[in-house]
Amino acid sequence: MSEAIGRMTSTLAAQRTAFAAHPYPSAAERKDKLKSLKAALQNWQGRMVRAVNADFGTRSPTETRLIEVLGPTLEANHAIKHLGRWMRRRRRHTELLFATNQAWVEYQPKGVVGVIVPWNFPSYLALGPLIAAIAAGNRVMIKMSEFTPQTTEVLAGMLGEAFPEDEVAVFGGEVEESKAFGALAFDHLVFTGSPAVGRHVMRAAAENLVPVTLELGGKSPALVAPGADVADAAKRIAHGKAFNAGQVCLAPDYALVPRAAVEEFTAAVAEEFRSMYPNTVGNADYTSIITDRHADRLRGLVADASDKGGKVITVGEHGDGRQLPLAMVTEVHDEMEIAQEEIFGPLLPVIPYDSYEEAVAYIRDRPRPLALYAFGIDGEALEELSRETHAGGMSLNDWGWHAFQHDLPFGGIGNSGMGSYHGEEGFRELSHAKAMFRRHRFFPTGILYPPYGGLLQRLTLRLFLKDPKD
Repeated sequence: MSEAIGRMTSTLAAQRTAFAAHPYPSAAERKDKLKSLKAALQNWQGRMVRAVNADFGTRSPTETRLIEVLGPTLEANHAIKHLGRWMRRRRRHTELLFATNQAWVEYQPKGVVGVIVPWNFPSYLALGPLIAAIAAGNRVMIKMSEFTPQTTEVLAGMLGEAFPEDEVAVFGGEVEESKAFGALAFDHLVFTGSPAVGRHVMRAAAENLVPVTLELGGKSPALVAPGADVADAAKRIAHGKAFNAGQVCLAPDYALVPRAAVEEFTAAVAEEFRSMYPNTVGNADYTSIITDRHADRLRGLVADASDKGGKVITVGEHGDGRQLPLAMVTEVHDEMEIAQEEIFGPLLPVIPYDSYEEAVAYIRDRPRPLALYAFGIDGEALEELSRETHAGGMSLNDWGWHAFQHDLPFGGIGNSGMGSYHGEEGFRELSHAKAMFRRHRFFPTGILYPPYGGLLQRLTLRLFLKDPKD
């Protein structure tokens, strides 16, 4: 066992002991912890921006502040405001048979929550689950990605300033440490990453019957409806593909566009991308691909599409490094790797359709995505689209911003994950909803005891079940 794995095991034991000594923090205590987290994040934000930039090679400082700093701050604010209401016991109705007794639900902290964090938004995807876990009264262990060592160091320092290690602890390490972390006997485990790795995480958690929340991404479609404002849709989709260089679980993976509008759409996307990023090489606002291996994978997807008959439209400069230009691909078919794999980079397949029904069927026939983006759809057509397709969430006439609304749940469905966090749903996810029933002193539950066949039993059964037919 490595030293890092040994520390994980001993920290879990220490957090369990601390939780047992104080298993139900008050609302005031939880709010104070969230305020401490906010203060630490404010104080360390400059170091966070520099660390994320160092891990990526180039990472837009504004994008880092927007997502890694502002996102958790807004989420903590929301939890602080609503926590008292979330924690209140919820009265429930008894069955008529037990009328006059009391039933309610209490939301109890689960204990120690594990959080496995991906590299693409290392602060936000660590602190979002942390905020939900603290709001629910838990202790937390966080495993960071091996691709973000600088951010891991800063996050560990920041959280170490705000919390003792028996309350919140941060771990780095390579793949071996990630596997060991996922196999620990947590009371709940939150994982953000790919569907392929999510399967391994869930399998390991099952050994200890650890409940899991999986946020897994997938191929999120952007549907440009007939009659939509093509130029506006192109602007939003271009931003979705360029933000963090498309390394976003919520990024629009591909665009479904009316066949007659494909040329107009691709030209508009190219124009919007150039207006946001006049140059892609050496531009401090344009994020690099995280590693050479990931950049090579994206280049391979483009080459595969080109070899199989796709038309590639490149927007921006090719440099020697990892700042890759936007590439759109038309004439896409299912034998291409870009039609099957989650892209996670600045590569946009543009898929034409001849009828709106064909486009909806295309979405419905594929694995359920984390997000669905619809442009130019409203009213009854929107209601039908929402009913006929499945996705973790939807943004209309834009991309991704539903995940920034912390009163909405965030999570996937099917291949894109299970469970959700953010807001009240995050609090519920990381709490145990304990069913409570109180029999008042004189209530005659004894009529349901054996020996069976008494008059009151027979009358009770007849009242609810009528006379038996056999």
